[in-house]
Amino acid sequence: MTFRKTLTVASAQYPIGEPKSLFEWQDKVAEWVADGANSGAELLLFPEYAAMEQAAIHGIEVASDLRRSLAAVAEMAGERVAFHAALAKEHGVHILVGSGPVIGSDERYLNAAQLVTPDGNIGEQTKLMMTPFERDWGISSGGPARVFETSLGRVGIVICYDSEFPLIARSMAAAGAELLLVPSCTEFVSGYHRVRTGALARALENQIACVTSPTIGDAPWSPAVDRNNGAAGIFVPSEHGVSDSGALAEGGLNSPGWVSATIDFEGLRRLRSAGEMRNFTDWALQPGVEDNGSSAEVISLI
Repeated sequence: MTFRKTLTVASAQYPIGEPKSLFEWQDKVAEWVADGANSGAELLLFPEYAAMEQAAIHGIEVASDLRRSLAAVAEMAGERVAFHAALAKEHGVHILVGSGPVIGSDERYLNAAQLVTPDGNIGEQTKLMMTPFERDWGISSGGPARVFETSLGRVGIVICYDSEFPLIARSMAAAGAELLLVPSCTEFVSGYHRVRTGALARALENQIACVTSPTIGDAPWSPAVDRNNGAAGIFVPSEHGVSDSGALAEGGLNSPGWVSATIDFEGLRRLRSAGEMRNFTDWALQPGVEDNGSSAEVISLI
């Protein structure tokens, strides 16, 4: 298992656009990755359902129809991930690809995010908890919960609503994850605050770092991502000498760009035995916790 002392991450406040062609979309993403890598970050995080802007490539007849747009974006999943993998290699960074629909083995739609490494390895996490609107769309729950062994350390991915349920994150922390990536897509500011609150809570409970990345801006042409509000954040436990507020860095609401910070993993590890509180260790003392001791599956990307 890799133990990093520190890690610089960059999280996108990513505006949903309306690309007219695949090349226009590729140019946009390539520019974003170059800017993120130039910040000095080793890991770049894109948000939930960022992939849905690819529906615009197919024209308004497809983009404005929910079923046809989901199908079109799902069909492009392999090509989309391969493009990010090439960018990861070019810039020497890990990238969490903006999530989007994929077709599972039983022909159901799943919401999946892929973590790609500079060496071309790819790990995929599907969303576990479906929101009411995703159920209406016909998006199904995926799984299992996974943790990815990388040269940056062990990383878990909790997609938007998943961050609001403590046992998902706990299973990843129990499997050694020291960093949780939280891509999100929320229509209202209230949704942004729910995800932010969830990320802060998961960081506190597990004494790890959580990084959020939102879609932002309006896309009236899309029934899926028509309205987006949010801000990126890099969160750790609220502890004296670490962060009084729990926020290492946060962006301005709905302002496009990267938000970056350096996470002190070595300091976070010390909290578990020498912090003001010992949330990770004391988890086992909760009434009823004996029924919730499962760990996530560990996948090597090295």
